[in-house]
Amino acid sequence: MGKVFPALYGVVTLVVIWKAIDALGGNLYALALGAAAVTFSVLLRINMLFQPNSTDVFAWTLLYYSILQYIKTEKNKWLYMAAVVLGLGFLNKYNIVFLVAGLVPALLLTDQRKIFNNRKLYFASIVAFLIVLPNLVWQYQNHFPVIHHMKLLAKTQLVNVNRLDFLKEQLLFFTSSLFVILAAFISFFLFPPFRKYRVFFWSFIFTLTLFTYLKAKGYYAIGLYPILIAFGSVYLEFIFVKKLTWLRPVSFVVILALFIPIFRIAFPMKSPAEIVRNSKAFKDFGLLRWEDGKEHQLPQDFADMLGWKELAEKVDADYEKIRDKKHTLVLCDNYGQAGAINYYSRFSDIQAVTMNADYINWVPLDEEIKNIILIQNADDDDKERNKEKPLFREIRLTGKIENQYAREFGTSVYILLDAKVSINAILKGDIEENRWK
Repeated sequence: MGKVFPALYGVVTLVVIWKAIDALGGNLYALALGAAAVTFSVLLRINMLFQPNSTDVFAWTLLYYSILQYIKTEKNKWLYMAAVVLGLGFLNKYNIVFLVAGLVPALLLTDQRKIFNNRKLYFASIVAFLIVLPNLVWQYQNHFPVIHHMKLLAKTQLVNVNRLDFLKEQLLFFTSSLFVILAAFISFFLFPPFRKYRVFFWSFIFTLTLFTYLKAKGYYAIGLYPILIAFGSVYLEFIFVKKLTWLRPVSFVVILALFIPIFRIAFPMKSPAEIVRNSKAFKDFGLLRWEDGKEHQLPQDFADMLGWKELAEKVDADYEKIRDKKHTLVLCDNYGQAGAINYYSRFSDIQAVTMNADYINWVPLDEEIKNIILIQNADDDDKERNKEKPLFREIRLTGKIENQYAREFGTSVYILLDAKVSINAILKGDIEENRWK
């Protein structure tokens, strides 16, 4: 059931693109071309792999569409629409701030700078602020954990991002429809009806430049492209109506032909063993390079799909043997492990937590903790549990994730039984240390 929602966001994103094409005067060919360009792209991969970025791309596309409609109609309702989308998009993922960071200088650079003379813009800004205010208050009350998260992200993942690789990735996301996006860029300067929309070109340039400078992950920028596909589809329809009409069917053949080789390696169509045996193509496209900057056996997104049920089963086996379940805590090394255990576990009361992300606020300190099922990553440097030995009467390693293709391969499961000291006090101290550092 959970996979319905990414697919649904993919569909509504396509609907927004169709609405943009319609607003720009596109007809059947432009609508069909836009649908093909979006469907046979990275968006299909995102929605198929059950990733949270589906909502983010939809929010970016809808916000750009709202700006498009305001430029076309100059009706203030679209400013309020943009404000609501921005607010809700922010609550989903802070990434949408980079859209605004690129859009503001783009507006100032073009004739659309007149928008800043419209007082309704500032009323709309208040609407957006009120929507995000509860989250800002929460961030303030918790000493802005987002700052800690961004520092940790920069230290452990973004440090491994190569700016040139980031730009190369942009070419892979919409490989089959690059000619449509290129047509959009040309249309802003050579197609008179689209010159007033030139702000979208500069917004793309500013946001992409900012992402490149900050060494962002490649997929952060995916939301930039759907609105460009709308412009490119309409412009190509105009060209192919006037001349070169034979290129209409050819354009669909090109999209499909270019997508097939990408589909064979970017989608989970082969078993892990097959990928390992035929890894050259995956390596050539940079798909084996993970966030840690190292080459691995499988693409990271594929490795992320493995090992979770195995982990939950091993934890369940330990949890079932513990008599005092009420005073037992499942403590994980990261939120992925905690989420997997809570999702796949047979026990509804297991409530796995971790000392990172939002789980840190849900560590149950209201009940005395006597036993812990501890999940530790394979790179843990205390495999003998010397840190915990003085705290518990019995410590045992009960299992490890054995799927060699899983990202969590080697992750260990320990049971720590019969605490000799107050574990609640220790956990409270750990929470404070991890929350505020």
